Amino acid sequence: MYDAEGRLTTDPAQAVRGEVVEYDARGAARRTWFRIEPVEIKWLPISEPAFLLWVLFLFVAVWVIVAVVLRFS
Repeated sequence: MYDAEGRLTTDPAQAVRGEVVEYDARGAARRTWFRIEPVEIKWLPISEPAFLLWVLFLFVAVWVIVAVVLRFS
């Protein structure tokens, strides 16, 4: 596994790319490669965490409105 600067690391929390080898009950190896890259959403005028908070707020607001409508209908 490698960290963001390309150095070898044994800490999975610091790894951004590498290979995971898992063995099943018969001892057969299964290899999985991974790579984590930061992605910037070009069309989004605000940061991703702020956008996700707004989406969460909208979901909660819709949930409350539906609950109120169902309660009083």
